[in-house]
Amino acid sequence: MSEQNIRMTATKSPPSTVQIKAWIGKNAYAYWERVVRLIEHNYPDVFIPEWLFGGNKHGWSLRYKKGKSFCTLIPEKNRFEILIVFGTEERAKFEGIRHQLSPQIAKCFDEAKTYNDGKWLLLTVDKDETINDIENLLALKRNPKQKV
Repeated sequence: MSEQNIRMTATKSPPSTVQIKAWIGKNAYAYWERVVRLIEHNYPDVFIPEWLFGGNKHGWSLRYKKGKSFCTLIPEKNRFEILIVFGTEERAKFEGIRHQLSPQIAKCFDEAKTYNDGKWLLLTVDKDETINDIENLLALKRNPKQKV
């Protein structure tokens, strides 16, 4: 499948829940919902998700941001990915939690390209273990709100 066919580009407006589920598939959509719930639960009333259209090459993505980018969910054909950009301080903090993460995630982090604005970690979300790792990685960017 070519790059153009992987991303959601056909719609003129942000995709609906039904369109996302149909595009990424039932299994990937279950992970999508889990990540959205994780963010809503750990960071209540912090983020207002924003749909962005990156043109025909990048398609639609759902960004969580408050001041600086927190993470971006990217629906792709039969899967979904999450993009987390780590600044200098966050990259230093990563070493402190490396031992808590799966070896695959640590390897992806080590191999991720670093740009001027930070290290761009792009992960396919397709396992329960990945959800746990995402929760730890997002906590590096912003401490979860304390549960009462």
